[in-house]
Amino acid sequence: MSVIRAFIAIDLSPEIHEKLEKVSRKLKNRFSSLPARWVPTRNIHLTIKFLGDVSTSNLELIKGVLQVESRKYTPFEISIGDLGAYPTIQRPRVIWIGTKVPQELIDFHHGIENETARLGYTREKRKYSPHLTLARVPRNTNSNQVAQISALLGESKVGFLGATRINKVHLYRSDLKPGGAEYTKLFSASFVNPKII
Repeated sequence: MSVIRAFIAIDLSPEIHEKLEKVSRKLKNRFSSLPARWVPTRNIHLTIKFLGDVSTSNLELIKGVLQVESRKYTPFEISIGDLGAYPTIQRPRVIWIGTKVPQELIDFHHGIENETARLGYTREKRKYSPHLTLARVPRNTNSNQVAQISALLGESKVGFLGATRINKVHLYRSDLKPGGAEYTKLFSASFVNPKII
């Protein structure tokens, strides 16, 4: 039985990627002496569901879920901007850019969670909080470095970067390579509710 790592995500427009590249570059320079693993901007996306290990025999079922759930919605817009960290700015583990999303995206995520849980994939325990991951702070970072990262985050501001229209959702394969994760698009489903159009 063949197994791959997979996730469901939404892509961003080239214009937003360009702006994220500028933000990432500026922050990288400010954080240059501190431990942080920066996500290549080409890999930044809005995650809907991280599936983890997926048997290739289950891929058709997951594609079916994406197709059925996406047909319940028409395209929508998300806004991007702001800077923060999880779990908090004081204890940063994930550095992120915020998103403002419509209720449709939250409902879509909920539908995907329910349907993939039926297929045996673990339900996310935390409340869904849509964001774009810029960097991760390694677990072995010492308290002095964490304090410096926290202070820099507190001083750094990211304003409104723009809005992007979302027409599709994608199933991706993730391969961990020496140079970082490599993503391959396996399937796409369009947001097109025939009852509304």
